[in-house]
Amino acid sequence: MDYILLFFGFFLVIGGIIGSFLPVVPGPPTGWLGLLLLNLTSKVITDWTFLGVTLAIAILVVIADYIIPALGAKKFGGSKYGIWGSTIGLIVGLLFTPIGMILCLFLGAFIGELIHDSKNIQKAIKASLGSVIGFFFSTAIKLIVGIVFLVYFVKIVIENKAAFF
Repeated sequence: MDYILLFFGFFLVIGGIIGSFLPVVPGPPTGWLGLLLLNLTSKVITDWTFLGVTLAIAILVVIADYIIPALGAKKFGGSKYGIWGSTIGLIVGLLFTPIGMILCLFLGAFIGELIHDSKNIQKAIKASLGSVIGFFFSTAIKLIVGIVFLVYFVKIVIENKAAFF
């Protein structure tokens, strides 16, 4: 059973990294589940404090992931229409490749800003760029957390390699 938990835990931690780029996969919580499975093996002494702290980090990153692109749009002068447009564009973009996702995010914010003020194209472009920058920033945060979770996973396995292998 321990090897099944180890395998699925590793799979989930890798899935957490992949989830940094795919909004349909909640990256940090998926990676955290991998850490949980590893800690549930009989070979590892469960560290509930570590699991609690990493869970809190995963939850905070998920919350920030929804806030940061909107803050990016707002920081660059976007209105509520642009923020809603970027959100809708991101959801539509899920149907396409990562480049299509970014393009839809940009177009959604742009169209939203034009609905708000059709005469100010420069402001619409600026707010759209802010949405994209916010998206990249939140993706980078999720990626960093995913890599840190993977490093801890590997570190724990190495520390307990005699028990596993």
